[in-house]
Amino acid sequence: MQEFWFYIELGLHHVLDINAYDHILFLTALALPFTFKSWKNVLLLATVFTFTHCLALVFSVYEIMLIEASWIEFLIPVTIVSTALFNLVDSNDQNEDNTIWFHVMATAIFGLVHGFGFSNYFKMMIMGEEDKLAPLLGFAGGIELSQVVIVLLVLILAYVVQNILKVKQSLFITVGSIIIILITLPLLYETFPF
Repeated sequence: MQEFWFYIELGLHHVLDINAYDHILFLTALALPFTFKSWKNVLLLATVFTFTHCLALVFSVYEIMLIEASWIEFLIPVTIVSTALFNLVDSNDQNEDNTIWFHVMATAIFGLVHGFGFSNYFKMMIMGEEDKLAPLLGFAGGIELSQVVIVLLVLILAYVVQNILKVKQSLFITVGSIIIILITLPLLYETFPF
């Protein structure tokens, strides 16, 4: 049981570690268009991301699918910029339900990319373990908890900015997405595989 908690902590730190800010940027970009009214949609997206992130780990740990690390390292910032760009294009659509299935599909693909990005480190962590399922489940639980924390913080920020400071939702989404893109561009440049 103590080992299971270790992997939950590992999942928490994997997402909340400031040095691994790519997760925070992605989740922030993902949650920006949503409000507390649509918390179920945001929770769905976070869960889809966790599931596909862990699915990529399963594929990698059991060597079902392996992808070159340089491509994954490049695709991670691509997913962040893509999500933020979608927010910019879609920022005037105030009905989140119109685009939720696009968000779900994109989040699933992006979860796979982010999962493969962590897979080599995770494989080293569980090397020598007979039971690989318990570490995967613990890690998934830690990821989900940390994502709920990040999404909740983004929703609180959105509430404060939109309801207390009276900033329009479309402006909040636009400014937030531009900031995310500007932070991510150097990472995109650094990981460019050509």
